[in-house]
Amino acid sequence: MGVLIVSGIVDIIAQSVSLCGMYLILEVAVLRSFETFLNKKGSLKPQYIPYYLKWVSDCYHFLNQPLSTRLNSDQKKQFLSDMGKKYEEWQVNQADTALRLYDYFLSQTSLPKTGDPSPDKESWRSLEEKMREALRLRHRSFSTEKTYLLWLRNFGNFVNGKSPYQLEGRDLQDFLSQLAVEKKVSPSTQNQALNAIVFLYRHVLDKNIEQVLSAVRAKQRRHLPVVLTTREVQSIFDQMSGTTKLMAMLIYGAGLRLQECLELRVKDIDLEQSTLTIRSGKGDEDRRTVLPEALKDDLIHHLSEIRSFYDQDRKNEIAGVWLPGALEKKYPNVGEEWGWFWLFPAKSLSVDPRSNTVRRHHVHPATLQKAFKTAVMKAGITKEASVHTLRHSFATHLLEKGYDIRTIQELLGHRNLQTTMIYTHVATKNILGVRSPLDRI
Repeated sequence: MGVLIVSGIVDIIAQSVSLCGMYLILEVAVLRSFETFLNKKGSLKPQYIPYYLKWVSDCYHFLNQPLSTRLNSDQKKQFLSDMGKKYEEWQVNQADTALRLYDYFLSQTSLPKTGDPSPDKESWRSLEEKMREALRLRHRSFSTEKTYLLWLRNFGNFVNGKSPYQLEGRDLQDFLSQLAVEKKVSPSTQNQALNAIVFLYRHVLDKNIEQVLSAVRAKQRRHLPVVLTTREVQSIFDQMSGTTKLMAMLIYGAGLRLQECLELRVKDIDLEQSTLTIRSGKGDEDRRTVLPEALKDDLIHHLSEIRSFYDQDRKNEIAGVWLPGALEKKYPNVGEEWGWFWLFPAKSLSVDPRSNTVRRHHVHPATLQKAFKTAVMKAGITKEASVHTLRHSFATHLLEKGYDIRTIQELLGHRNLQTTMIYTHVATKNILGVRSPLDRI
């Protein structure tokens, strides 16, 4: 019997692994290659690498599998469950990460090398067109369409040489592992890529991959939202002017998402009822929210100003504004009506990338984002505040004033109450009236 030796890890590995002959040499070579792989990635501190090698070695010997075998999720769960009886939770989590990295390492060793046959470009081009059609059929936004198609191209490059119709769930797992290990992207980016490729499998390739979804979806660390005080909100508004100020005040006053604000139409404002209608918001659902009384005069003045853009477009016979869903086909001229005109139209015309039609679009999101960022700096606020922070502040301030959490959920358009509940963590002091004991001395 021999002792497994990998550079720098004798004391750890030797406790659990012993083999003989040629098998020993192969095991040592594989683990040494994995060690080199981990060092090159630079994502782990060198002192932790021996433990990652130990967990991999322990797992494969527990399952009695050669180190060249790629394990399935059930096998990994079996080992991790057994580990949980003997080790602490952080060690089990470390072992889980080690096995994920090792699985990715094995996938890389079997990928086609340079000089292998190139992918079927025509098949992937055809697939891209089918994906675009499927996205538009389901009324996905243009930004979603661009994002999903970008991930499709990245995925196609990753599975180099493989026909799109031969794709398996394993390919998706390997792709996401590559994003995490090599690209070092965030969990939110991994899940964005996952959503894009899942859409491909479900709606274009018609393949069921439900079994692998739980295993590949990255867990995101829940961060408390950044919230501004009412004084900070006011100080930011004091540094803004014109249309961008009106947009920022409307986002805060009605709890809108940035894109929801940009896509508002003239007909969405009900000055008499003091309500705003949000059409095809997140989740492709409509909802109503409150229209601030303080903004009514400003909105009336703004409507009179943008009317000139509308009249100019009609005079010059410019195509009507873009309409959601199938409205444009069903009612070809409705985009030319005043009610459907953008509440915040761009000053110049542009080409619609979906139809190549010259028309007027809404203000670009960067216009407000840049103005808001500048205002935050001028106001001397050090918080990592973005336009979306105004929406967080809207919810928190309502909660602090005693409004029911379900009412706030409806105003925000959250499907799940748990999403809204996060604001209770940043508003606890004011809700409960909690005072530090130090303040009582």
